[in-house]
Amino acid sequence: MENEKVYAMSFAKVYPLLIAKAMRKGRTHDEVLQVTCWLTGYDSEEIEKLLDSDITYGDFFRNAPGMHAGREKIKGRICGVKIEEIQEPLMQDIRRLDKLVDELAKGKIIEKIING
Repeated sequence: MENEKVYAMSFAKVYPLLIAKAMRKGRTHDEVLQVTCWLTGYDSEEIEKLLDSDITYGDFFRNAPGMHAGREKIKGRICGVKIEEIQEPLMQDIRRLDKLVDELAKGKIIEKIING
């Protein structure tokens, strides 16, 4: 039930929060965009268009053109929960994006984040 609330949230409201989180730690909008594109297969223009739409956060991931095959390598805790222990694949992917942004915020180099 809690997952459904997350899935129903507006992408246009959630994504700027991820950007703000990274920017507070000295990272850039473009860096968040880069890891998001890597994970989902969207290009930057598509993401910018989706920010002007009414797509939900869940549908942003459900409709992703090509979730990266290497995303299963993204492990660790987010919000106190191990990503690999999350049962729903959709929520796993949402938390993986959270983890990528967390890694950016911690100062990790993008190449190390996306190449494991």
